[in-house]
Order: sequence, then structure tokens, then C-alpha cells
Amino acid sequence: MPMNSNPLFMFKENLGVGYLINVVIIIIVGSTISALGYSLFQIPFNIVAGGIGGLSIILNHYSGITEGILYFIFNIPLLIIGFKNLGRWYFLIFTAISVVVFSLVTDVSVRYIVPLLIESPLTENMLLSTIYGGLIGGVGGGIVMRVGGSTGGTNVLAKLVHQKFGFPMSQSYLITDSLIIFASVLVFGWDVALHGLLCLFLNGLASDFVFEGPSVIKVATIITDKPEKVADLLMHELNRGVSSWEIKGLYTGEKHYMLYCAIYRSQIIMLKHLLSKADDKAFVVIGDGRQALGEGFIPIKKV
Repeated sequence: MPMNSNPLFMFKENLGVGYLINVVIIIIVGSTISALGYSLFQIPFNIVAGGIGGLSIILNHYSGITEGILYFIFNIPLLIIGFKNLGRWYFLIFTAISVVVFSLVTDVSVRYIVPLLIESPLTENMLLSTIYGGLIGGVGGGIVMRVGGSTGGTNVLAKLVHQKFGFPMSQSYLITDSLIIFASVLVFGWDVALHGLLCLFLNGLASDFVFEGPSVIKVATIITDKPEKVADLLMHELNRGVSSWEIKGLYTGEKHYMLYCAIYRSQIIMLKHLLSKADDKAFVVIGDGRQALGEGFIPIKKV
């Protein structure tokens, strides 16, 4: 698959060595955080939250092989498959770094840190471990994804299924992770499996929040017959840019104008007040925006 057709692993050679070093450092930090959430909170309670990490917990129960080694072994064939289909060397290098760091930190943590916590544990409450394991693991995974990396495991499987068969990514994750969580029922029982589902849900929320950022903006689409007056108030009172299109109502056949404006959540009340002054017959739809990059909002950065 051509590199430029896979946005997640998109890479531009002209970004230079400095960019690559920056990406590698961020991947290491994110993978370390994710591994700590996994090893300090999930492993002690056998919380299987899907993925290769969950499968490693199940097989460790029977084989005694450490979770970190199992995680690394299971990712080898996925790295090979992903190399051919998900970005070749760029995918392989970034994902391999994440997998190696995750595996090493997991085993080091389980061997040296977890025993120290036996006498003075972070928590003996399984629910708290589920919550913090999911949130910390999700934060680490989101950091890795922000720079175009991948944490491996079912992340790779979901992308392959999406690419080959067209299934939405969410459904692909649901299928692979649900099968692994169901397998944990046979090993650890329903109580542990239900905690695993909660951990998986929180992991996804935290990962999305870090990856995409908080939804702090709103998008206003305004239909008005007084575009200059409305736009003038929005630009000068809210200090927001406004775009305009001439449109035609298909029901009436009359000409109107559509204005588009991105605002902060805190400016919604002021927007409504200004519209009532400029054109109280205007029609407005206010929707959520995940991020706004560029002038007046977050500066566009390479990473």
C-alpha cells in the first residue's frame, strides 16, 4: 500500500532527522506511560481489557511466560503483516519501537516495581485499578497516536480488517477485543471480565481525548438575509472569522446567505445575543467541533 494513502503512518522525508528524533522520544514516553498503566493496575488483578495485552495476561496464567515477552512475541507476525500493508518501513520502525518499549517496561515493572507495592499497594480496590489502568493506558496510547505511531496488537488487526473489508475501525476493535474479553470469562470469571470491559471503554475515551484534544469549540452555521450586519458583529464583537456563501432555499426558491463561523464554547451565549440584534429571523445551527487549528485558535504544528 502506498505510504501517502495511509494517513496514520504518513511521513515526509523533508521533515528531517530532528523531526524523527522528536517522534521517537514521544513514542517512547507514550509507550512507557501505557505500559505502567497496564503493569501496575491491570496485571495485578488480571484485568483483561482486550487486545494483545489482555491475551498475554490470559496465557501468562497458564504458561508462566511474562506478559511483556508474550506481548512482544504476538506482535512479531502483526509487524510483518503491517509492514506489507500499512506503511512499510515507517510503520515497522515506529510500531516496533512502541512494542519493544511497552514489553520492556511491562516486564521491568512487574519484576521490580510491583513487588515493592505488595507491602504498600497503590490500591487494593479492583474498580480503582480498572479505572486508572484504563485511563493511564489510554493517555499513553493517545500520545503515541498523536505522532502517527501505533501501539501494535489489535490496533494493527483493526486497520487491516478496515483496509481489506471496509469494516469501520470501531467495529473491528469491537470484534477483536470482545473475543479476547470473552475468553477471559472462561479463565477468570464474569466479575473480572466486566471490569475488563470498563477498562477498555475508559482506555478508548482517554486515548481519543489525548489524540484529538478536548472539544472546546462550536461551529455555527447561520442562514440570514443580512449577511453583512451579522458578519460585522461576529467579527468585531467575538473577534471570529466568518465565511459566506450565497444559497437558495429549495422550498421557497428565495435567495439567502449562509455564514460559517467557529467559536469557543464560552461564546455561544454572546453569539445568540448578537444574532438577535442583527437578524432575529436568522436560522442557526450550532454543532460541536473537535479541534480548530489556525489563526485565532491553536497554531498548526508539525507534531
